[in-house]
Amino acid sequence: MNDSSTPTFPATSPCIKVCVIDLRGECRGCRRTLAEIGRWSYMSDHERREVNERIGFRGHDENR
Repeated sequence: MNDSSTPTFPATSPCIKVCVIDLRGECRGCRRTLAEIGRWSYMSDHERREVNERIGFRGHDENR
């Protein structure tokens, strides 16, 4: 957590709609594994934040 008690990594999906699975079983768009993508809707916010931390996702740039 950062100074304002807001989680550093969001619980939102990192999906950017570029769904191509590489040979390691990771999506080239969001870098989640097939298992993570499949479980996403069943994960707790804590689990989602852990995935986002692993892949380094801090949120989508809303200003584009």
